[in-house]
Amino acid sequence: MTRTIVASRTKTVIIGFDQPFCVIGERINPTGRKKLAAELEAGDFSTVERDALEQAACGASMLDVNAGVVYNSNPNPNETEPPLMRQLVELVQGLVDLPLSIDSSVPGALQAGLETAQGRPLVNSVTGEEERLELVLPLVKKYDVPVVAISNDDTGISEDPDVRFEVARKIVRRAADFGIPAHDIVVDPLVMPIGAMATAGLQVFALVRRLREELGVNTTCGASNISFGLPNRHGINAAFLPMAIASGMTSAIMNPTRSAEMDAIRAANLLTNNDPWGAAWIAANKAPLAEGEVEAGARGRREGRRRRG
Repeated sequence: MTRTIVASRTKTVIIGFDQPFCVIGERINPTGRKKLAAELEAGDFSTVERDALEQAACGASMLDVNAGVVYNSNPNPNETEPPLMRQLVELVQGLVDLPLSIDSSVPGALQAGLETAQGRPLVNSVTGEEERLELVLPLVKKYDVPVVAISNDDTGISEDPDVRFEVARKIVRRAADFGIPAHDIVVDPLVMPIGAMATAGLQVFALVRRLREELGVNTTCGASNISFGLPNRHGINAAFLPMAIASGMTSAIMNPTRSAEMDAIRAANLLTNNDPWGAAWIAANKAPLAEGEVEAGARGRREGRRRRG
């Protein structure tokens, strides 16, 4: 059974077919968030702090950390991203004890994150482009960490799911050349927007099944891509995620503060027998106690202890 192990200083998370779905919190990422980008450029980390704590409280399994800020004073990411990545990783792991996903297209920033992160983080990401493979896979091997493999290469992103599958197969084979096992590859088969491609959902479900059955790898995706450009995006995402889980997807980079999506994932974990006895579902849906109310059974347990004493 394929298992991808990630860890913080004290907490281990397993991504696997027989494990609860792994929610990778996406919020610590300035891409498309002008306010956050401006704050980071000014040295203000207050939003990062809130996002880290809120995502952890809402049930994220791990957190993605991206330092891709375009500085007005110095737009060169090879110079600006590594020190910012180091700062962000230090800050986040000082606030929450969750495994991290080190997210960058800049190899120097990946290395800075890997040098700073405690435990066993996930690298996000490598593609099928030869230059990228030669830069990222040695880092993955050196630090003995798992990596997200995105199914595009030098030709770009193909709309043909068979082409995307072959790119994933290529990355798995090239990783093996570096001594990186398939269980440390988490493939992102790339989710297309359903508003632009009517078969996008069917494509990704079929791809995930093939990746599981033929390559034996875990999978992930940017879950919100499926609903891009459409109204009520969270409703679409909440339907998409359980269907992807039923097809074999084992993780997603997503916003855990959206209750509709998180409820859908918890229900899917229950229905796929990855929530033993429904403990997580019951805990998440337990009605809050009214002021002065005692949890059912709690009084009897306390009185029993007093009598035994």
